[in-house]
Amino acid sequence: MMIKEVTIFPGYDKEGKKECFEKVEIYAGQKIGIVGQTGSGKSQLLYDIEKLTQGETKTKRKVMINGKKPLKELKTNPSKKIIGYLTQHMNFMTDTTVEDFLKTHIETRGRNHTEENTERLVEKIINDANTITGEQIKKNTNILILSGGQSRALMVADLAHVSESPVILIDEIENAGIRIKKALELLVKKGKIIFLVTHDPILALDTDKRFVMKNGAISKVIHTSVREKGIANYLSWINNYMLDVREDVREGKQVEELKLICSPMG
Repeated sequence: MMIKEVTIFPGYDKEGKKECFEKVEIYAGQKIGIVGQTGSGKSQLLYDIEKLTQGETKTKRKVMINGKKPLKELKTNPSKKIIGYLTQHMNFMTDTTVEDFLKTHIETRGRNHTEENTERLVEKIINDANTITGEQIKKNTNILILSGGQSRALMVADLAHVSESPVILIDEIENAGIRIKKALELLVKKGKIIFLVTHDPILALDTDKRFVMKNGAISKVIHTSVREKGIANYLSWINNYMLDVREDVREGKQVEELKLICSPMG
């Protein structure tokens, strides 16, 4: 299903006060940050979106797809599901290799029927995953021994290339130890709408909009400024440099120089 737009209509906070907006429209290829203190309602908002709620949850929010009430099958039929969810913890239960896991998923999705096409897609997924994680993933590695960062990177690449879910919910990806900006760029290039719960200022400032959550409600909708995006880019450079240094330390190299850090432009 082609998703051009997701619209969220206001609900109510924990005390029954209506949220501060009339509606929020999110378009294909946009990233939406969800920020706030612990217990502010971030997880509930993700739940409302995942369930395509029509006022039946405690917040009474409504979520529309392409300006219309979503069809019942989008909520009840797993094969029609349009929402993908990347959680904080990735735990694989199947004792198999990365290659076999991906081939099985490709087959169940009905993608790339020829063996040659499937092989190419598996290589593409693994290559993209390896641009996200510093710990290289090999196709013959058992998925049960993948680290948290490797698992997260593999699932991001899988969501980009195999999953047909046009809307992706991501919960605190900053804890995975991966190259976060590359991961999100991979999904955005595929035209996915991304809802991102985060405490990381780099991620929050690099979104198109961000929802500020308080007392179970969206208390503010902020459209990210050009200046904020410039600051996010600067902080991202620092973060990537830190990851490079981390890899040098892991490899037993000495770190005796520090790159000069300049003020962000804009």
